[in-house]
Amino acid sequence: MSAPAAGRRGPVGRLKARVLADSTLTQKATLNMVASFLDYAARLGVGFVLNPLLVSRLGSNVFGIYQVLTRLIGYATPAGGRPSQALKWTLAHHQHSSDLEEKRRQVGSAVTVWFLFLPPLVLVTAVLGWFAPVWLDVPDDLTTTVRIAAALLAADLIVINLVTIPQSVLQGENLGYRRMGLSTAVVVGGGVLTAVVVLLGGGLAGVAASVVATTIVTGTLFLWVTRRNVPWFGMTRMGVREVVPFLQLSGWFLLWNLVMQVMRGSDVVVLGIVGSTELVTVFVLARYVPEAIFGGVAIVVSAVMPGLGGLVGAQKTERAGGVRSESMSLTWLIATAFGAVYLLWGESFLALWVGETYYPGQLASFLIIVMVLQFALIRNDASIIDLTLDLRAKVLLGILSAGVAVGLGIAFVDALDAKITGLVIGFILGRSIQSVAYPWLVGRALGIPTARQLRGVVRPAVASTALLVGAALLAPSVSTGSWLVLVVAGALSFVPLAAASFYAGLSARQRRRLLGRVASVLGRG
Repeated sequence: MSAPAAGRRGPVGRLKARVLADSTLTQKATLNMVASFLDYAARLGVGFVLNPLLVSRLGSNVFGIYQVLTRLIGYATPAGGRPSQALKWTLAHHQHSSDLEEKRRQVGSAVTVWFLFLPPLVLVTAVLGWFAPVWLDVPDDLTTTVRIAAALLAADLIVINLVTIPQSVLQGENLGYRRMGLSTAVVVGGGVLTAVVVLLGGGLAGVAASVVATTIVTGTLFLWVTRRNVPWFGMTRMGVREVVPFLQLSGWFLLWNLVMQVMRGSDVVVLGIVGSTELVTVFVLARYVPEAIFGGVAIVVSAVMPGLGGLVGAQKTERAGGVRSESMSLTWLIATAFGAVYLLWGESFLALWVGETYYPGQLASFLIIVMVLQFALIRNDASIIDLTLDLRAKVLLGILSAGVAVGLGIAFVDALDAKITGLVIGFILGRSIQSVAYPWLVGRALGIPTARQLRGVVRPAVASTALLVGAALLAPSVSTGSWLVLVVAGALSFVPLAAASFYAGLSARQRRRLLGRVASVLGRG
């Protein structure tokens, strides 16, 4: 007797099918997460070693210039059209489609868009690189070096837009984990190359050159891995007219990328121009650990996005809403617990790592934690909106929010003596537009009532405030001058803070869902 058709399955059969589908998505998300964590751990390790080396070898001023320069050149990213971003989310949305020729046409469209946007990208990067020394008031003896470094970073940006196309195919097909270990080795190798260049006296230009070399090697690796693991990979040559729909979608991703560049990099640029490059060095080093924490959380969330894209594309909004709830809960939980630990021990960490002169103060540290947490939650919902392929409202609201953030940041940096504190306050207030609007957009797309979202915010907000403020107040009474003591004390502090966050900030239903997801990841569900 043949098996019953899917449409005639009984309740038990439908339940088994759903459990199997969830298990498959969870397994792939877990593998993607592990692969990304390996890369991320390598980047953290490389950054942990390289940053003090760069500060000591380049000097605080040149290190600050390099940080601002990377953000300035990053502003040119939208001029490249962002074809790889549009390709990734398009493939994720149509992940279960059997039309392989259409997928190859999407790849062909991405390559065509790259060529179309190449001239404006070269022009914009050239302008930014040429005027960067003027805007940063760079001494005459460093002007040529800064422009050479800018040209190399511009070349890196041009190459990235092309070589990330195979990577986007791999991620869009929910197979990002296939590069596990290989890309990690490239990250470490790139860090070693940069360290050698700096130690040999390569300076600012040498650091930029090592970045370009690492990007080329990474792109070659992903091309090889994608060819091995995506049987249909290739491209169908497209005419300009046939590319128009993809170009329109790329246009929205282009504008969104501009918003992200402003949100992620303009705080450093504003501080460098209105304040000083020395303040940039303090700010960048002070937020290294908070950004590392939230970067790790982002990896967990991004690992589930391709699978979530399949749910959104299949109109399974109830399940998609459940996954979104888990992602936001996990982001908040990890960020709050680790953020409180950092507020307790951040001053000791910076003193041991780069020197106590780079500690910005307790209030600034507290606000940095809040700012990065806010951005992590915004980014979660922004990624979910991407999966709907309806980006217009998100992008327009993002442009408004980014503009307000930059304006308030400039005003507060100029008005307050505590310039880092003023900068962070301005950006928190400006980004509040997205903090309110994006959950509403996600709720509209996934059928989540606004009232339910508002009720869900109160408890974690109160818990976060209590834990972070409490840690900040307690911090002046704890300190250490030993790495061993710092690591042990930090670990011991994390346990009660994580438990307090888990029980005080999450409802019983949220706790059950997270524990169930963890059990599923471990193969016990």
